[in-house]
Amino acid sequence: MKTEISRFLDELDRSPKTIFAYRNALQQFVKAVGEDAVLNTATYIEFLTSLQDKSPSTQRVYTTAVLKFYAFCKAGNWPELKEATQQHKRRSGKRIVNFNREAVEKVVAYCGSLAGNLETLRDRAFVLTLVDTGLRISEACALKRGNIDWSQRRAILVDKNKQRTVVRFSDRSIQALKEYLHARSSLDLNSRKPPESQPLFARHDIRASKILRSITPGGMWKAIKDRIVEAGVKRSTVRIHDFRHFFVTATYLASQDLKLSQELARHKNIQVTQRYTHLANDELDKAYSEIFDKNSK
Repeated sequence: MKTEISRFLDELDRSPKTIFAYRNALQQFVKAVGEDAVLNTATYIEFLTSLQDKSPSTQRVYTTAVLKFYAFCKAGNWPELKEATQQHKRRSGKRIVNFNREAVEKVVAYCGSLAGNLETLRDRAFVLTLVDTGLRISEACALKRGNIDWSQRRAILVDKNKQRTVVRFSDRSIQALKEYLHARSSLDLNSRKPPESQPLFARHDIRASKILRSITPGGMWKAIKDRIVEAGVKRSTVRIHDFRHFFVTATYLASQDLKLSQELARHKNIQVTQRYTHLANDELDKAYSEIFDKNSK
């Protein structure tokens, strides 16, 4: 098989980066099925099984590479291979996330109890915002005060394609944000920026001085890592994206509706949710409130 793989890669008219990815895919293929395996449907399914621990994007690249290799070798039954690929995608789509939920809950509980200086109040508000909105860290760091509709407890995000999406905030995240912004009011008043253009989350380290500056995702993640350790959780146990994972999992466990989780998290890659009906905004508002605000009323 090695000879055929070498010929396939040599004749592949793609970028060096793609060829490198395909080479890795075929190495995984050989590792999973063996060098003398017959290129048939059973072998391909065995290969798909070996990809279970790979990310969805890696799985897509690897399956594409192997299918092209099958086509190059004029091997396999194409309808059967296609059906096997679709079944594998459906099985993969049923997995929500893989993260240490208990560790994240411990960090969130610790951060929710924080009080003190500006950095402490900011970190509390930031963690509660991440876990109760599903925002990515880069999205949260990019928020301006003017993005927040305080009465409706929501923000409107505009992506690079100018598509507008709604992000909902819980009672506790709004309250934490208000307490943080109230504590930094003197800093905001001295800023040359109008209130609506001021960053929602700012730097408060010594180097930032008294100038109101947005905090970067890297700087914010460094601050959160310190809070993780303070919470008595091993640093490597929690990844920054786990707060978003927690959000999606919380919505799913409360509703048992993957479509709802997809809509609230603006998550386009949960393939299994594509068969569900789109939910209207008023339905999302009600579902969100029932999940995150039921204990605050």
